[in-house]
Amino acid sequence: MCEYQEVFRRYEKKYLLKEQTYRLLAERLQDRFVPDEYGESTVCNIYFDTPDNRLVRTSIEGPVYKEKLRLRSYGVPRQDGTVFVEMKKKYRGIVYKRRADMTLEAAEQFLHKGTPPDSLNQIGREILWSMRYYSGLRPAMYLCCDRTALVGADDPNLRITFDSRLLWRQSALHLEEGAWGIPLLPAGTRLMEIKIPDAMPVWLADILDGMKLYPTSFSKYGAAYRAERHGKGRKESGVVCCA
Repeated sequence: MCEYQEVFRRYEKKYLLKEQTYRLLAERLQDRFVPDEYGESTVCNIYFDTPDNRLVRTSIEGPVYKEKLRLRSYGVPRQDGTVFVEMKKKYRGIVYKRRADMTLEAAEQFLHKGTPPDSLNQIGREILWSMRYYSGLRPAMYLCCDRTALVGADDPNLRITFDSRLLWRQSALHLEEGAWGIPLLPAGTRLMEIKIPDAMPVWLADILDGMKLYPTSFSKYGAAYRAERHGKGRKESGVVCCA
């Protein structure tokens, strides 16, 4: 397999943008950023939770510490395709993400049956410990989006992603089932995430301030869980997320 970054520590700021605002901002950032290794992609996720939805309910309550377990792919994978098992934690505003790459087949054996790969590394062992700590973890929510991912032209630790056509579903909870579901955001709305290791660059803060763009609290999994609880997902439609 290729070498992938396994450990992340950063601040993540989220913004909801209308399409016109997104296009104006993209123009102002075009000389500062370049596409990352994925560039334009469809990001597909399966979130795992306990039978009583402990992880997402805790997240919604806004505690000092919270965590999520998910299975991620870029595009719809085959059984032998590379996916990522990720444990994402947030403590006092700082996001810590640790992930292990493996084939989809191995990941499903790991997450669904508790059978770890033969070559389980330290991160994999930490994920296994969390799986055993949260008894009864099972696939709880599918989420996908079309993503534009950028990194700083002069600072690869500075990242911005723009997500559009966010879709969710609670059936067919396998990545190979394809990228379809129920829209999570109003049409023409994008979710921007700015990911920085420390303080935001002054020039970027000035651009955001000049456009009157301010961060908001938004969790994709949390928003989908709320939508389901309010009955907005009783009839799941086959809205395609990727070409």
